[in-house]
Amino acid sequence: MDFNMKKLASDAGIFFTRAVQFTEEKFGQAEKTELDANFENLLARADSTKNWTEKILRQTEVLLQPNPSARVEEFLYEKLDRKVPSRVTNGELLAQYMAEAASELGPTTPYGKTLVKVAEAEKRLGAAERDFIHTASINFLTPLRNFLEGDWKTISKERRLLQNRRLDLDACKARLKKAKAAEAKATLWNDEVDKAEQELRVAQTEFDRQAEVTRLLLEGISSTHVNHLRCLHEFVESQTTYYAQCYRHMLDLQKQLGSSQGAIFPGTFVGTTEPASPPLSSTSPTTTAATMPVGPSVAGLGPPGEAALCLEEVAPPASGTRKARVLYDYEAADSSELALLADELITVYSLPGMDPDWLIGERGNKKGKVPVTYLELLS
Repeated sequence: MDFNMKKLASDAGIFFTRAVQFTEEKFGQAEKTELDANFENLLARADSTKNWTEKILRQTEVLLQPNPSARVEEFLYEKLDRKVPSRVTNGELLAQYMAEAASELGPTTPYGKTLVKVAEAEKRLGAAERDFIHTASINFLTPLRNFLEGDWKTISKERRLLQNRRLDLDACKARLKKAKAAEAKATLWNDEVDKAEQELRVAQTEFDRQAEVTRLLLEGISSTHVNHLRCLHEFVESQTTYYAQCYRHMLDLQKQLGSSQGAIFPGTFVGTTEPASPPLSSTSPTTTAATMPVGPSVAGLGPPGEAALCLEEVAPPASGTRKARVLYDYEAADSSELALLADELITVYSLPGMDPDWLIGERGNKKGKVPVTYLELLS
């Protein structure tokens, strides 16, 4: 019992001494041992790494799960070390509603058939989103969390110890300075000076040892950057795969709807009226199939490299021509295609039997096939 009381009293005395030293330093009434420039740079670099890792982590969580309530729920499950329940994605929920609507409104009607097709595409989009979220969470978010909850906590603990060692060291320096000042006035303070010098040597040794431990941990931030760099590449790969899958699913759906639209509304336009994104430029095997434009199958206009009908003989239909704004530059692959420049206006129309991904475009006296995904069709 006496030992515990003495220890508590000793700890309280050390805490009070450190508090006094810290306060006097803040008011410029005490000297402070400064760390070398390299050490300060390591500290600043570590703080920046921690701050930006937190921001990137939080914003990536928002990207993967925009619903704040769902994020809070997932956080609580993780803290309780329980498995997060499977959650239906927005795309899958939309697919469910569309399928139910088609069943009730008539799956054999044109509207019902279209609902079924769109529902299937939305279901595939939802599944792709689920895979992307799972992959990104494991390969990107988990390493960032491990750094903040593991390595950074260790660094913070050692930095606090270093701060305490520095305060102890400076307090010893201050006591020695006072003892030497008193010694100059009286010879009765020799023992106090010797004691202060001994405490200073001990404090200096402990400070140097802790500074070395902290320095090694701070230098390890470089390894953290290398690890986060690898994780960032994996995140980009998973995101690229996800968007390539989405593009492929929507391209397939567009083809299906284009074919059915031509049958339901003969003489009308086949294609999208919304601005489309340009084909992805990734050369990875995963995305190549999704990003290659589909070759035209226009009646009388064969694929590139084969004999084609002279475009001058192709006349626009009596009705169905529209204006279109070009979204992106397009370089013609052969003489049957029309080169495009972003933001220019052209006249476009479709021909019977033409691939729904292509239209005939006219600009002045020039005429040629143009890809629908490069156009915004105007009213």
